[in-house]
Amino acid sequence: MNDDTSLFDVNVVKKNLISSTLKEVYVALEERGYNPTNQIVGYLISGDPGYISNYKDCRSKILDLDRAEIVATILEDYLK
Repeated sequence: MNDDTSLFDVNVVKKNLISSTLKEVYVALEERGYNPTNQIVGYLISGDPGYISNYKDCRSKILDLDRAEIVATILEDYLK
């Protein structure tokens, strides 16, 4: 029997979800022949979901995330 208490950090889970979703969207956009960096940046700056293809349900996946949290996660990862 294990009596250790596990800690659950919601922020870590959220950052992992954002990172994995961005990677999925990036790969899918690349598969469709788009420049994924330009498309994702266009979406993040404008908020227009038209920058993200519906291919592999990418648009709905990225719309489930808060744009400000996406930018914060990218910035934190970059500065590490």
